[in-house]
Amino acid sequence: MKHNPVVWFEIHVTDMARAKAFYEAVFQVQLNALPTPPGDASANGMQMLAFPADMNLGGAGGALVRMEGAPPGPGGTLVYFGCEDCAVEQARVEQAGGRVHQAKFSIGEFGFCALMVDTEGNMVGLHSMK
Repeated sequence: MKHNPVVWFEIHVTDMARAKAFYEAVFQVQLNALPTPPGDASANGMQMLAFPADMNLGGAGGALVRMEGAPPGPGGTLVYFGCEDCAVEQARVEQAGGRVHQAKFSIGEFGFCALMVDTEGNMVGLHSMK
């Protein structure tokens, strides 16, 4: 593999409006609607809201996704969002309707992490170097 392994992520949700409000509040960004793929996906009411991304920069783009048969919840993939200082985003979690699962903690030379649970029951990580 000659690139970073993650190129896209999807966070599955049940209530798109609630999840949109949570992520916009925690990360202070605006999510934008993505067109659904043609075929069966649009027939089953799939919705996608993308996080801001620049495909010319490093890291992965991603979206919130509401889709029949793909419920949110613990035990799935854990996505880590890069932050300047993850304590800043962590401080917004509860006011936005989520909960802090594990407050900011050191991972040694690799920086710091915090774990939160969003309004849909997904565990999501925050990572920073300070």
